[in-house]
Formats: sequence, structure tokens, C-alpha cells
Amino acid sequence: MKLLFVCTGNICRSPTAERLADAWATRHGGTGLDVSSAGTRAVVGYGMEPTAARVLSSLGGDPTGFVARQLTPVMANDADLVVTMTEAHRDAVLRRAPRGLKRTFTLLEAAHLASTIGRGTVADLAAVRGSVPRPRLLDVPDPIGCDADVFTEVGDLIDTAVTALLTGLAHTTNTDHRETAR
Repeated sequence: MKLLFVCTGNICRSPTAERLADAWATRHGGTGLDVSSAGTRAVVGYGMEPTAARVLSSLGGDPTGFVARQLTPVMANDADLVVTMTEAHRDAVLRRAPRGLKRTFTLLEAAHLASTIGRGTVADLAAVRGSVPRPRLLDVPDPIGCDADVFTEVGDLIDTAVTALLTGLAHTTNTDHRETAR
């Protein structure tokens, strides 16, 4: 399954989610999971923001070699699941890839749906989206310009949500389920 995480600059939140998803897959044998990230206004070519990289490392992820990329319609269309950090990011993805509604979610929304339904597919998440009460919080806050404690809180929030999402989709991460995701 191709999983794309999206935020604004692609130097804090989405790379944290990407690298935590990679670490989760390594620990749980998700060999069919292809994880990447991009930004709606990426700081193209830059590595992770240093505080975000330290938080990621403390959570078991590896920031080594990360390079920020700009979100393109091809990336969004090629992904089986697009997970954004905010509703505004989700809207930006859907402007680039309008047919992706059933496979584009905010991270907190997708984690909530996966936790609610238990194990399922991307198609299952889309199917219950309108019938499950929305979580109170849909946006992962942007820590840029904040102190290290905020970066830690955001990293913990992302880690918890990525774990819930991937645990809920665990049986679909070992093979490509593009047909069920669209």
C-alpha cells in the first residue's frame, strides 16, 4: 500500500509521520507498505527541522537522509491512502487530485475511524466516514516557531495516531490493495 503523508513545509509533521510509519512497518512486518511525505508549500530540498528530528529520534524514527518535497497531483493520485495533518491540507490535496476523496483523510480522522471500526481497509474507512461521529480534534498543530515542549506534544500526537491507523490497517499493509482503496 502506498501511503502519503502531507503537511505544509514537509519538514516537521509529515516527515515525522512518514518515518514513524516506516519504523512501525519494520517492527510489525508491513513489507508492502511504501511510505512517503510531501508538503503543500514544501521547503524543497531541506532536511527535517532539527527539533522535529530530535523528537522523531526519541520516538524511534530515523530522520537520516530525509529531503522535503513538494506535493504534486501525480503523488496524490498514485497513493492508496493520503493522510494530511489538517483539514486545510486535505482540501489542498483534493484540489490537486479531486477523485481522491475516498482515500484522503486527516491523520486524526483516519486514526479515529480505524480505532472505531477495528481492522479494515481504506475503503472501510471511507465507508464509515459519514456515520461515525467526528473526533473533537482533526488538525495536528504546527509546531514551527514553538518551544521544544510543543514539538514533543505534536510528535507524541502523531506517534499515537500513526500507530492507531496502521494497527487498524495492519492486514492491508502486507500487499497492495489499490483496487480496494479507490
